[in-house]
Amino acid sequence: MSDASARTGSQPWLLSFPSIALFLGLLVVPLALTAILSFNVFDSMAGTQDEFTADNYIEILTDRYYFELFLRTALMSGGVTLLCILVGVPETIILSRMQPRYQGIFFVMILGPLLISVVVRTLGWSILLGREGLINRALVELGLIQTPLQLMYSMTGVVIALTHVMLPFMVIAVWSTLQKLDGQVADAARSLGAGSFTTFRRVILPQLLPGILSGSIIVFTLSASAFATPALIGGRRVKVVTTSIYDEFLSTMNWPLGAAIAILLLIGIACVVMGSNRIIERKFKQVFS
Repeated sequence: MSDASARTGSQPWLLSFPSIALFLGLLVVPLALTAILSFNVFDSMAGTQDEFTADNYIEILTDRYYFELFLRTALMSGGVTLLCILVGVPETIILSRMQPRYQGIFFVMILGPLLISVVVRTLGWSILLGREGLINRALVELGLIQTPLQLMYSMTGVVIALTHVMLPFMVIAVWSTLQKLDGQVADAARSLGAGSFTTFRRVILPQLLPGILSGSIIVFTLSASAFATPALIGGRRVKVVTTSIYDEFLSTMNWPLGAAIAILLLIGIACVVMGSNRIIERKFKQVFS
């Protein structure tokens, strides 16, 4: 009996071993090696040394340049997340109220960008955002501006392109939550005299919060770690953490410093996401209780 119990208890571990091994091999081990590399000494003449030091982290944490770099990345990610909420939530609600035959068409149109390489999408935006691009030419011909706007190689252009890239993730997260809502609850609120705005604020929005929060976490994380869009749209004029890591690894060949920046980016994203999640949930509980 004890042997049978032991075999039964070990079965879950045996069945999950392939996924655990894959997780360790593809995520934990590379992160551990990167963390170790971040403590290596770097010499401009001899390259990476086998000695260990914390100077890389001290340099990043004490240099104002890196503080502005991380702040710029956080503001960029926060702006993209806010725009995705403002556009994605109403878009998903409208989509849910469409007739089924139109719902599928528009859903494919919204999620279509996910089927295209992020590099191809970004190159398309670089054509639209150029000084002679479609957006500037349309604004000039409409008389809204006199001279073309500087959208390429600017933070504005990066945020616009990233919002387009990340919007489907917000729509998917909110859509999955929206499908679980009971429409009769909103109807009951209206029958009791609540207006459309009050019904949305007190009944629908609290139920959508899990989807909005999960979508915000996904969008913020992917925006902060995005490389192709900031590199192609922002160029050398808009430096963010990911492009700085790229420069350290491939331009200056200072791998330990680049690894230290990457580890701090990972820690920063984890802290911001967990902290924001707790604060927002606590505030919304106070508002809607």
